[in-house]
Amino acid sequence: MAIIVITGVTNGLGKAMAHEFAKLGHAVAGCGRSSEHIEAMQTEFDSAHSFAVVDVSSEAAVAAWAKQVLEEFGTPDYLINNAAIINRNALLWEVSANEFDELTAINVNGIANTIRHFVPAMISRGAGTIVNFSSGWGRSVSAKVAPYCATKWAVEGLTQALALELPAPLVAVPLNPGIINTSMLQSCLGNGASSFPDAKQWAAVAAQLILNIQHRDNGRPLSVPEF
Repeated sequence: MAIIVITGVTNGLGKAMAHEFAKLGHAVAGCGRSSEHIEAMQTEFDSAHSFAVVDVSSEAAVAAWAKQVLEEFGTPDYLINNAAIINRNALLWEVSANEFDELTAINVNGIANTIRHFVPAMISRGAGTIVNFSSGWGRSVSAKVAPYCATKWAVEGLTQALALELPAPLVAVPLNPGIINTSMLQSCLGNGASSFPDAKQWAAVAAQLILNIQHRDNGRPLSVPEF
């Protein structure tokens, strides 16, 4: 049984991963910003799993959560940084400073915060895998999502640099999940999102890929295969 920490666990890909990993017999410690959704997760899952209300953009909140998880579960085998938001479709100069700042705070700073408070324990134990969710828009670009693209390109660079810093056999990879029908995709494509696979189908494939990451993958940009 692996101990798997997942951020952004209350909907979309995060929730689908939590269910898939639990089904495979692993313990999930997850977080999200919505207290209502976290309460629902606590009802859906048994006591082998733990869910907490955490805003990953808050360094203090992540520090408190990590302390709780490390005390309750011990050092995680996997740290999956999935939490992210996307800007409303708009030209870059029409995106407000507040909206841009919120994206970077969650999508980039949030990853740095979890790394700061979980990875030292993984280093001390001498094992662990860090998976930072990127995007196709972390390796290409489209109009009207420039802030989101910027954050995902940052995730790629941050993760590849982290991979150089980690002692073996720890592993860090940026992972492009592919194009999945989630509320985030719906915000970009509207009804067109329905032509893509749903999160539950995706999670069955993604979970196996994540569980099979090896040290030889350290720093490699990975992608969930199409299905």
